[in-house]
Amino acid sequence: KQWYQRRVAITAGKLGTEKHHKQLLEGIDSLADIGCFGLTELGYGNNAVEMETTAIFDPDTKELIVHTPNPLAQKYWITNGALHAHHVVVFAHLITHGVNHGIHAVLVPIRDKELNVLPDVLVEEMGYKMGLNGVDNAKLTFDNVRVPIDNLLDKFSKLSEDGTLTSDIKSTRARFLAVADQLLAGRICIASMCIGGAKASLAIAVKYSATRLTVGSKGKSDTAILSYQLQQHALLPLLARTYALNIGLDRVKRKWAEQIPEDHLEVVAMCCALKPICSWHLENLVSVCRERCGGQGYLSCNRFGTFIGLAHAAMTAEGDNSVLMQKVAKERLGMFKPQATVPVSDNIATTDQMINLIKLRENALFTGLGGALAAAGRAKMFQTWMLEQNESIQSAGRTYGERIVADEFKSVVDNSEGSTREVLQDLLDLHLTSYVKDNSAWFLTQELISPDQAKQVTAEFDRLCQILTPQALNLVESFAISDEMLSAPIARDWVGYNEVDNKGELDLF
Repeated sequence: KQWYQRRVAITAGKLGTEKHHKQLLEGIDSLADIGCFGLTELGYGNNAVEMETTAIFDPDTKELIVHTPNPLAQKYWITNGALHAHHVVVFAHLITHGVNHGIHAVLVPIRDKELNVLPDVLVEEMGYKMGLNGVDNAKLTFDNVRVPIDNLLDKFSKLSEDGTLTSDIKSTRARFLAVADQLLAGRICIASMCIGGAKASLAIAVKYSATRLTVGSKGKSDTAILSYQLQQHALLPLLARTYALNIGLDRVKRKWAEQIPEDHLEVVAMCCALKPICSWHLENLVSVCRERCGGQGYLSCNRFGTFIGLAHAAMTAEGDNSVLMQKVAKERLGMFKPQATVPVSDNIATTDQMINLIKLRENALFTGLGGALAAAGRAKMFQTWMLEQNESIQSAGRTYGERIVADEFKSVVDNSEGSTREVLQDLLDLHLTSYVKDNSAWFLTQELISPDQAKQVTAEFDRLCQILTPQALNLVESFAISDEMLSAPIARDWVGYNEVDNKGELDLF
């Protein structure tokens, strides 16, 4: 909930002007004024530019009339809206004197200070969800709600009292894209939450695996399950990938915060790539951790169910993952320049060679996709993009993201020292061998590697899992998540927890 509040602050800061900053930011920061973000409509999610909510200028009263014309236009999945928000940033078609100027953001009050819903606003609770039920989500409908023209967030478009709109951005499409850029911060936040969930899940699973004893070489229950290759091969690659994505995401955060205009399209592609990659990672990771913790992992108190719910929310919120990958591929095609590569060597199980393979894959996928679109021409562009090239589009977008992560991880390793560098190098190599191994079918069919070279990668994967296992507890401890924050009994004294009738509750902890 708090990151949605920050998102409202970012939107007001980025789309508003000084008058809005004075009116809103102090209350938002102190939580005295709770806001929500009203973009998605029931009938318009990914195709938001076609939304139907309107904000029509009334020349007689100098107001904007915000209206929901039909059920498909109700604002949908609006976080904070069901219970707590005082106002909502409504994205609507701005219409003056019969002219539609495209999507703009308008601040609309929906509750008074006592949290009573205001007249002509209908707030409906979305209902019980498969997870994250501590977050309230609403459907919002506006029945000709009147707000002052000053409620238009007008950084890009100024509206005079006579209804004249002036804007430095001439096309409605370009203005919409400028408004939609406010989603980038949300995507970074979601990716960050997913990395946090991945760290917590790994900490729980690794700590339990290090203390849960079962059959050893002499038939006694004297061997921690983390000693088994089965457990190591399940958890250690996920641990390495979590480190990799954390480091890659840090780079994206810096690029977003420090961006210059020339880098904007690159920042858009980065944000749109890392949100899906991080949320898909969490969904896979938490399912594996749950399974590897057996029946204990199925208990609600051990938290995996919570993180599965988070993962599925993250895969859809702020843009469906696969649709975002279409945007990544589209943006990258427009500025694509092949990555510099070197010939594949006999021994591919090295850091440089495995990163080189990722770059070769990125080059091949974008070159092939560009060729297919060029061959289709304008007449068949839609058919080719939407009906024929889905696998190439998805693979190209994801490979771009993987290359960003790999490059940044290598840069971090190269600038580290001593024992820290040694363990980070092993984590990087495990991340890379896992990626190449998982995608070996593509590398083999493209004849970039041979079966013997694929075996090299598998052997290195096995070795790295084995040598990193003794470091696993230290690696999850470095996440600095306290026992109280983890709260899962299996990450603590799970034997003591079961000495009493706990009913699956956490009162003892």
